[in-house]
Amino acid sequence: MIRFIKCAARSCKRLLRREDGNASVEFIVIVPLYLTLLTMSVELSMITLRQTMLERGLDIAVRDIRLGTGTNPTHDAIKRRICEEVYVIDDCFNSIKLEMVPSDMRNLTTLGGEAMCTDKEETGTPVLSFTPGQQNQLMFLRACAKFDPLFPTWQLARSLKKDNSGQVAIVSMSAFVQEPL
Repeated sequence: MIRFIKCAARSCKRLLRREDGNASVEFIVIVPLYLTLLTMSVELSMITLRQTMLERGLDIAVRDIRLGTGTNPTHDAIKRRICEEVYVIDDCFNSIKLEMVPSDMRNLTTLGGEAMCTDKEETGTPVLSFTPGQQNQLMFLRACAKFDPLFPTWQLARSLKKDNSGQVAIVSMSAFVQEPL
């Protein structure tokens, strides 16, 4: 029995001195960290892409309104124009909500408060304050879109503010002046 214990102790010492498993240990420690960073960077890049495309779509829609001198745009027409430019938001027309209010340049009023976004769990809600405005009137337009994160259980998506259905909101705002005829 003592002989067996001495033999086992020598074998253990030999195993502890060996270095041929070092690469495996490094791999096991580094790869999960690398994959976590990779998935978080993919998630962040998709959020940034959606935000950028929403900004671009809103800017193009507002430009069309400014250049369409004298035309009063409708809620659905603006929404449709934004969605034509936003390629990365699924079901854009139903995922986006617009608010547009006029403002007096001498007594500035803005789109204060939090943006009202769509919610999967709500029944259809009416259009929020959406006033097309008159000629030479300053208008504020806010678009809010909801989307599902790519990796909802990972750290980045868990740290984002979500609604009851697990969707994240992105908001874009713009201002323009209704040009006269």
